[in-house]
Amino acid sequence: MPYEIKGLNEECGIFGAWGTTEASHLTYFGLHSLQHRGQEGAGIVVSDGQSLQQFRGRGLLAEVFSNESDLENLKGTAAIGHVRYGTSGNNILANVQPFLFHFHDGDVALAHNGNLTNAASLKRELEDQGAIFQSTSDTEILIHLIRQKKDLDFITALKQSLNQIHGGFAFVLLRKDSLIAALDPNGFRPLSVGQLDSGEYVIASETCAFDMIGAKFVRDVQPGELIMINKTGLHIDHYTQKTKLSICSMEYIYFARPDSIIHGVTVHNARKKMGRLLAQQAPVDADMVIGVPNSSLSAASGFAEESGLPYEMGLIKSQYIARTFIQPTQELRERGVKMKLSAVRGVVEGKRVVIVDDSIVRGTTSKQLVHLLKEAGAKEVHMRIASPPLRFPCFYGIDISTRSELMAANYTVAQMRQIIDADSLSFLSIENLIAAIALKDAQKAPNGGLCVAYFDGKYPTPLYDYEAGYLKSLKRQQTREVIG
Repeated sequence: MPYEIKGLNEECGIFGAWGTTEASHLTYFGLHSLQHRGQEGAGIVVSDGQSLQQFRGRGLLAEVFSNESDLENLKGTAAIGHVRYGTSGNNILANVQPFLFHFHDGDVALAHNGNLTNAASLKRELEDQGAIFQSTSDTEILIHLIRQKKDLDFITALKQSLNQIHGGFAFVLLRKDSLIAALDPNGFRPLSVGQLDSGEYVIASETCAFDMIGAKFVRDVQPGELIMINKTGLHIDHYTQKTKLSICSMEYIYFARPDSIIHGVTVHNARKKMGRLLAQQAPVDADMVIGVPNSSLSAASGFAEESGLPYEMGLIKSQYIARTFIQPTQELRERGVKMKLSAVRGVVEGKRVVIVDDSIVRGTTSKQLVHLLKEAGAKEVHMRIASPPLRFPCFYGIDISTRSELMAANYTVAQMRQIIDADSLSFLSIENLIAAIALKDAQKAPNGGLCVAYFDGKYPTPLYDYEAGYLKSLKRQQTREVIG
């Protein structure tokens, strides 16, 4: 498996625009703001009111649409787009979204962010009934479920199909006369509706995309909702009333851009509060605080302010490293970290340094960061992590599938400190994580409306196809821990 320098990856970002002659260009700029959510591939589908047209490719958005004519040729008044990092399916062109299907009764395009926990069993059932899959992505399952319901209108078939799939999903669908968005019953992945000053609607994985195109935030798509936009306006419906908000806490910790607002909480503010609470929870007698660029900078500034220590730029991130550095060996992975980050000797030499990072996944990056700082002359290096220890896999759309690859699942905090050679190591507690995010309308919901299963192993939904394999691996892990 190829490793990226950073150990966590979100599945993708989605965007939709309705009712504007600039639909393809708006979608391009919206996707540009969501590029951090996926770099493997990108695509756009447009509707001119009669039929749908597609352009997609592998790579970054700017690489896929490197010729201006590729975008200019996508003429229409509605569009959906997608940037991909795949947790399900291979990195091949056939898996690059949006998917476009041409049927005798009308074209349909589909884009998805998340991961279906019953995809394998549904795919087997559909194939047994004659379905032929064109990709290895779980996204395609939805369209086959819809087409299976021959006697129902499209929206009714869609609602029934959404009740058949499980896991984390945010969908946008495009037909010649409508733009549709749907969110899973737990709202694991973020999805929001915006509106341009001239009245046109847009939909995006993160609100930072609205800022890029000059749209105003209208509302978050809520768990179990079906949003339909057509010539008569915006229509809010539900495909299920059995909902329980469990938005992915890693969106606030790492994935989302700091300028995005998710369920009323600005990501930067949440991260800064994580840093403040971490400083209260695990204070350090040190000379300075530094953050790991870029997702940890907000938490580091909060830690520095709360602790009264100066906030310094002790690490520099290279702006020119390739987006994916393939590292097939441990030696190359370690060298990759050095290519990405360098310590500022004139800042850290002879100093007791607190380094704040957002998470520890495999531990490779953390070990190298400590080494970089000590190599640059740091007297002490104290590591503070602005999230709880990652001990359990995610099944809702994050690239963590087994406990074996998670450092905190295999070692105690004391052992981890020794392995990464830090002078001290502390993590934010789950309670302080929930308090830092503090979703306004979810105080009474379990875990404050957040999914924290990666930290405590308590999943908010059944795991379906993953259940047997996961429980077996967990039992083996627990047996090893007892024996060890």
